[in-house]
Amino acid sequence: MFRYALKIEYNGAPFAGWQRQKDQPSVQAAIESALARLEPGPHTIAAAGRTDAGVHALGQVAHCDLTRDWDPFRLSEALNHHLKPAPVAIVACVRVANDWHARFSAIERRYLFRILMRRAPATHDRGQVWQVAHELDAAAMQEGADFLLGRHDFTTFRASICQAASPVKTLDELRIERFEGLSGPEIHFHLRARSFLHNQVRSFVGTLERVGAGAWKPHDVQKALTACDRAACGPVCPPHGLYLAAATYPDDPFA
Repeated sequence: MFRYALKIEYNGAPFAGWQRQKDQPSVQAAIESALARLEPGPHTIAAAGRTDAGVHALGQVAHCDLTRDWDPFRLSEALNHHLKPAPVAIVACVRVANDWHARFSAIERRYLFRILMRRAPATHDRGQVWQVAHELDAAAMQEGADFLLGRHDFTTFRASICQAASPVKTLDELRIERFEGLSGPEIHFHLRARSFLHNQVRSFVGTLERVGAGAWKPHDVQKALTACDRAACGPVCPPHGLYLAAATYPDDPFA
């Protein structure tokens, strides 16, 4: 068997998430179906992270095992051909060692969240951003976000159905920037950690949006964190502004 690492980009709008599901479309199932067109299946691929329904990816990473010794470029081209018209693309493909694992070999995940601030309905960015009709104070949000950095019990920002063994995680980066996008002013959240809890990023962003809107003070984020109570969390924001931006490995297989 030969193992291949795949870097994957997708629009999550038509999917019920990354993970294969019985009666709903998923990104995993789309890629496994394309693999079955190249070699008899069934195929099971593993990914660096499982994204929820409506969440996008710029740099999801997965691995697959095949019996044929494929040229990586030809494999990516063949997969992209069979993935059409699904909004999924293999943007890079490389051979890796048979003990390399897309999930367990990863040492970091990076996420991006986009908020578009304008009253007129989004057209080109519809389904790609969370649109709010009011201005947000990026400096105040960053002040609140700084309370979340480091190692904490993130029970407040964890979904009730989260299956992680512990709510304790280390958040290495939560950087907020404002800039003028093509469709209007945007707020971008850049997050980095070894791993995240279920709905952790969307819980952070929804809470910090309240700070940016003036409904919360920055220090209220610290109070919510130390409460270790899901009821203390702000609103959970919608999924369509969230992107899995990258997964990091000790030795980048795509370098």
